[in-house]
Amino acid sequence: MSPDTLDVAVDAARDGRAVVYPTETVYGLGADATDTDAVERVFELKGRSRGNPLSVAVPDVDAALEHTRPTDREVRFMRRFLPGPVTVVVERRPSLPDALTAGRDRVGVRVPDHETALALLDRTPPLTATSANRSGAGSVTRIADLDDRIRSGVAAVVDGGETPGTESTVVDPGRGVIHRRGALADRIDDWLQTEE
Repeated sequence: MSPDTLDVAVDAARDGRAVVYPTETVYGLGADATDTDAVERVFELKGRSRGNPLSVAVPDVDAALEHTRPTDREVRFMRRFLPGPVTVVVERRPSLPDALTAGRDRVGVRVPDHETALALLDRTPPLTATSANRSGAGSVTRIADLDDRIRSGVAAVVDGGETPGTESTVVDPGRGVIHRRGALADRIDDWLQTEE
């Protein structure tokens, strides 16, 4: 990946346009998660139901706290497992629009453990965190496998090489629920059972 490509992606995301970026799991489809119009574009590109919420990606836990209202226990969980291949479900603040969360009061938060993703997120608003594939299709682990409709609909594609392809574990630590088992699921189980 060239610095120029990252600069183009940063400018595009700041302008409300969608970009494809690598993570430590799969390629993500990102647009300004605080901008309803940008979020809507992600749903359109994916062909995704508006009733199926998107997560948000930020560069660190402190940035997440600007847009969410986690409990003390949830903050401890976030500081233990983020950055990493984990999506943490917590209460959102009003800065995140209803379009992102399908009107729900909780949102999934990602802090990818990936140098390129973090370099992008350090310079953009919070971005949507959803896989860069059409709904129902397999996750994208190589840029070559991007659907043409996604590729033509985004303003920048940041190539970080092949990604591992393991899905993130989706967990609501406040309620002690794992919604989707993926990377680190056993360690997360242990934490949920032993931490008060």
